[in-house]
Amino acid sequence: MSTERDLPMALRAAYLSLHRVSDASFASYGVTADQFVLLATLSQGQALTQRELASRMSSDPSTVRAMLVLLDHGGLVKRQSHPSDARAKTVALTAAGKRKLQQLWNASQQIRDKMFGCLEPSDAGTLVELLRRVANALTEENVASFDAFTNSTSVN
Repeated sequence: MSTERDLPMALRAAYLSLHRVSDASFASYGVTADQFVLLATLSQGQALTQRELASRMSSDPSTVRAMLVLLDHGGLVKRQSHPSDARAKTVALTAAGKRKLQQLWNASQQIRDKMFGCLEPSDAGTLVELLRRVANALTEENVASFDAFTNSTSVN
Protein backbone atom coordinates (compact mmCIF):
# COMPACT_ATOMS: atom_id res chain seq x y z
CA MET A 1 0.00 0.00 0.00
CA SER A 2 1.17 3.48 -0.86
CA THR A 3 0.59 6.29 1.64
CA GLU A 4 0.72 8.72 -1.27
CA ARG A 5 -2.18 6.87 -2.90
CA ASP A 6 -4.02 6.18 0.36
CA LEU A 7 -4.08 9.77 1.68
CA PRO A 8 -6.54 11.19 -0.88
CA MET A 9 -8.78 8.14 -0.58
CA ALA A 10 -8.71 8.30 3.23
CA LEU A 11 -9.60 11.99 3.19
CA ARG A 12 -12.44 11.30 0.78
CA ALA A 13 -13.73 8.39 2.84
CA ALA A 14 -13.67 10.49 6.03
CA TYR A 15 -15.48 13.36 4.31
CA LEU A 16 -18.13 11.13 2.76
CA SER A 17 -18.69 9.32 6.07
CA LEU A 18 -19.10 12.63 7.88
CA HIS A 19 -21.42 13.92 5.17
CA ARG A 20 -23.61 10.79 5.22
CA VAL A 21 -24.01 10.62 9.00
CA SER A 22 -24.60 14.39 9.15
CA ASP A 23 -27.28 14.22 6.46
CA ALA A 24 -28.97 11.38 8.36
CA SER A 25 -28.74 13.27 11.64
CA PHE A 26 -30.20 16.48 10.17
CA ALA A 27 -32.92 14.88 8.00
CA SER A 28 -35.59 15.09 10.68
CA TYR A 29 -34.87 18.84 10.95
CA GLY A 30 -35.39 19.36 7.22
CA VAL A 31 -31.79 20.47 6.71
CA THR A 32 -28.89 18.88 4.83
CA ALA A 33 -25.27 18.68 5.94
CA ASP A 34 -24.37 21.33 3.36
CA GLN A 35 -27.10 23.64 4.65
CA PHE A 36 -25.74 23.12 8.17
CA VAL A 37 -22.32 24.26 6.95
CA LEU A 38 -23.96 27.34 5.43
CA LEU A 39 -25.82 28.16 8.67
CA ALA A 40 -22.68 27.57 10.74
CA THR A 41 -20.66 29.82 8.44
CA LEU A 42 -23.24 32.59 8.89
CA SER A 43 -23.22 32.18 12.67
CA GLN A 44 -20.30 34.57 13.04
CA GLY A 45 -22.95 37.26 13.48
CA GLN A 46 -22.10 39.44 10.53
CA ALA A 47 -23.96 39.55 7.26
CA LEU A 48 -21.95 38.24 4.33
CA THR A 49 -22.37 38.68 0.64
CA GLN A 50 -23.40 35.55 -1.19
CA ARG A 51 -19.98 35.52 -2.87
CA GLU A 52 -18.15 35.78 0.49
CA LEU A 53 -20.33 33.02 1.87
CA ALA A 54 -19.54 30.72 -1.08
CA SER A 55 -15.84 31.42 -0.67
CA ARG A 56 -15.83 30.71 3.06
CA MET A 57 -17.72 27.47 2.48
CA SER A 58 -15.41 26.42 -0.39
CA SER A 59 -18.53 25.99 -2.46
CA ASP A 60 -19.83 26.97 -5.86
CA PRO A 61 -21.76 30.29 -5.79
CA SER A 62 -24.69 28.83 -7.73
CA THR A 63 -24.96 25.94 -5.24
CA VAL A 64 -24.90 28.39 -2.34
CA ARG A 65 -27.55 30.51 -4.06
CA ALA A 66 -29.82 27.47 -4.45
CA MET A 67 -29.40 26.59 -0.77
CA LEU A 68 -30.09 30.20 0.22
CA VAL A 69 -33.36 30.22 -1.72
CA LEU A 70 -34.53 27.17 0.24
CA LEU A 71 -33.32 28.49 3.59
CA ASP A 72 -34.83 31.91 2.89
CA HIS A 73 -38.21 30.32 2.12
CA GLY A 74 -37.88 28.38 5.37
CA GLY A 75 -37.26 31.62 7.28
CA LEU A 76 -33.77 30.58 8.41
CA VAL A 77 -31.83 33.26 6.53
CA LYS A 78 -32.61 36.71 5.30
CA ARG A 79 -31.22 38.05 2.04
CA GLN A 80 -31.09 41.77 1.46
CA SER A 81 -29.67 44.11 -1.11
CA HIS A 82 -26.09 45.09 -0.33
CA PRO A 83 -25.92 48.66 0.99
CA SER A 84 -23.20 49.77 -1.44
CA ASP A 85 -23.28 47.22 -4.29
CA ALA A 86 -26.58 46.97 -6.14
CA ARG A 87 -25.46 43.73 -7.81
CA ALA A 88 -24.79 41.94 -4.50
CA LYS A 89 -26.98 40.54 -1.76
CA THR A 90 -26.06 40.14 1.87
CA VAL A 91 -27.14 37.14 3.89
CA ALA A 92 -27.63 36.77 7.64
CA LEU A 93 -29.22 34.26 9.98
CA THR A 94 -32.68 35.04 11.26
CA ALA A 95 -33.68 34.33 14.86
CA ALA A 96 -35.29 31.12 13.58
CA GLY A 97 -32.03 30.27 11.78
CA LYS A 98 -30.05 30.72 14.99
CA ARG A 99 -32.46 28.44 16.86
CA LYS A 100 -32.29 25.84 14.09
CA LEU A 101 -28.50 25.97 14.08
CA GLN A 102 -28.46 25.35 17.84
CA GLN A 103 -30.77 22.34 17.37
CA LEU A 104 -28.52 21.01 14.62
CA TRP A 105 -25.41 21.60 16.70
CA ASN A 106 -26.95 19.64 19.57
CA ALA A 107 -28.14 16.89 17.19
CA SER A 108 -24.62 16.52 15.80
CA GLN A 109 -22.91 16.21 19.19
CA GLN A 110 -22.92 12.43 18.89
CA ILE A 111 -21.07 12.70 15.58
CA ARG A 112 -18.41 14.96 17.10
CA ASP A 113 -18.14 12.59 20.07
CA LYS A 114 -17.46 9.68 17.70
CA MET A 115 -14.85 11.67 15.78
CA PHE A 116 -13.01 12.72 18.92
CA GLY A 117 -13.58 9.37 20.62
CA CYS A 118 -11.50 7.50 18.06
CA LEU A 119 -8.53 9.83 18.60
CA GLU A 120 -6.14 10.40 21.45
CA PRO A 121 -6.75 13.89 22.88
CA SER A 122 -3.49 15.24 21.47
CA ASP A 123 -4.25 13.70 18.05
CA ALA A 124 -7.30 15.92 17.42
CA GLY A 125 -5.27 19.13 17.38
CA THR A 126 -2.60 17.46 15.29
CA LEU A 127 -5.20 16.22 12.80
CA VAL A 128 -6.71 19.70 12.44
CA GLU A 129 -3.26 21.18 11.84
CA LEU A 130 -2.41 18.47 9.30
CA LEU A 131 -5.68 19.03 7.45
CA ARG A 132 -4.97 22.77 7.35
CA ARG A 133 -1.56 22.03 5.86
CA VAL A 134 -3.10 19.78 3.21
CA ALA A 135 -5.67 22.46 2.37
CA ASN A 136 -2.91 25.07 2.26
CA ALA A 137 -0.88 22.96 -0.12
CA LEU A 138 -3.86 22.67 -2.45
CA THR A 139 -5.12 26.26 -2.38
CA GLU A 140 -4.74 29.27 -0.14
CA GLU A 141 -8.46 30.01 -0.54
CA ASN A 142 -9.42 26.68 1.03
CA VAL A 143 -7.37 27.42 4.15
CA ALA A 144 -9.30 30.64 4.74
CA SER A 145 -12.54 28.76 4.20
CA PHE A 146 -11.50 25.93 6.52
CA ASP A 147 -10.47 28.40 9.22
CA ALA A 148 -13.69 30.41 8.81
CA PHE A 149 -15.79 27.26 9.13
CA THR A 150 -13.88 25.80 12.07
CA ASN A 151 -14.08 29.14 13.86
CA SER A 152 -17.80 29.45 13.07
CA THR A 153 -18.76 26.13 14.56
CA SER A 154 -18.30 27.28 18.12
CA VAL A 155 -22.04 27.45 18.65
CA ASN A 156 -23.21 28.36 22.14
